[in-house]
Amino acid sequence: MLLSLSGKLYLPTLVLFLSVAVVFTACSQNVETKYFKDVTATHMPLDAEAHALDVALADVNGDGHLDAILALEAQPNRLYLNDGTGKFSWKKGAFVEKKHDTEHVRLADFNKDGYIDAIFVAEDDHNHEFYLGDGKGNFKDVSERLLTKSEANGLDIGDVNGDGLVDVLIGNSGSTKQNFLWINDSENPGYFIDYTKSGLPAVPTETQSIKLADLNDDGYLDLIAGNEVPPNRLFFNDGKGRFTEQAEKLELTVPLHTREVLTFDVNGDGHPDILFTNLTSNAGAFEKDPTARLLINDGTGNFKDETAKRMPKQDYSTYAGAIIDFNHDGFPDIILSAIKIPPFEAMQVQALQNDGKGNFKQVTNEVIPTSTVGRSWGIAIGDVNNDGKLDLFIGQWGTQARLLLGK
Repeated sequence: MLLSLSGKLYLPTLVLFLSVAVVFTACSQNVETKYFKDVTATHMPLDAEAHALDVALADVNGDGHLDAILALEAQPNRLYLNDGTGKFSWKKGAFVEKKHDTEHVRLADFNKDGYIDAIFVAEDDHNHEFYLGDGKGNFKDVSERLLTKSEANGLDIGDVNGDGLVDVLIGNSGSTKQNFLWINDSENPGYFIDYTKSGLPAVPTETQSIKLADLNDDGYLDLIAGNEVPPNRLFFNDGKGRFTEQAEKLELTVPLHTREVLTFDVNGDGHPDILFTNLTSNAGAFEKDPTARLLINDGTGNFKDETAKRMPKQDYSTYAGAIIDFNHDGFPDIILSAIKIPPFEAMQVQALQNDGKGNFKQVTNEVIPTSTVGRSWGIAIGDVNNDGKLDLFIGQWGTQARLLLGK
């Protein structure tokens, strides 16, 4: 310290003041941009070592606020209840307190009682889970209703046969390469009938993501399978839950290791387009191009890869993504999780802005707080604090799950 002979403090006081100011400014920049504020420290249960691979938002206790259900790897799945201001508390014991290799979660009213239920799929230990909600934030384990075990990653739900009930599609890999289609039993809602042989072609897959969407504008949910072993696959639905492959309609210009499939109208022509988020490898060497691939729909379900002219090149891998209009200009933008592979290094969550014509540019530094650095995974979008703006709930692998409030 620099002191005068009288013992009074001079320069250190100025240095201390400036240091505090710099730290305050850095912290402010670290957690907030003009678009999002990271409120994790004050709004989220803190667990810096959790492996939250997927997140789904829904009001499970009837208070009008979006709660969060987390699918965790190597830990029991979790329920976080929302107090209405976006502050979440962990309701322990909501799901079976066993550690599974859970990959994905989807929420819907499967048994037509008016309450949100939950289905999870697991990979390594093949232990899928199914819970019925009571509308008060409690869940009953009815996993015995699920028809079989498998090494699963992909999961999506929707009414594929037009009976008004939510059906289940499971994407499998490993020794179980056939994907599953389970039809909700119209005579006993909340139970399932195996419709795999009747509904899905017997093609081997290594599926990591399943997505249901009406891609040819016929009113029926079609299917895209994003696979870790090429190729990705497109199937059209006849309206009765019978899917036929349309390989010639899906332009695949490079081999992909896909981890998530997203569908949205990129260019405002009224037709859903496809975004594949990809890895170079699963925490291994640099093998495949991890750039997110954008395929544009011509209006009849033919998809052309226009990545080169519409998307920025990327060298990071993406396990998940989400679509949100973060700058409120009426055009859908893209949020991407990001991990540097090799060596599986934590990165900042990424943001790509749409110019209104379906062309995207990298705008991460102005949109995403640097506090989001981590091994990010599944991302859920919803208005958790009831201010009319969409927020980001970001799952992460071995790092703190984060909540970013939209501004």
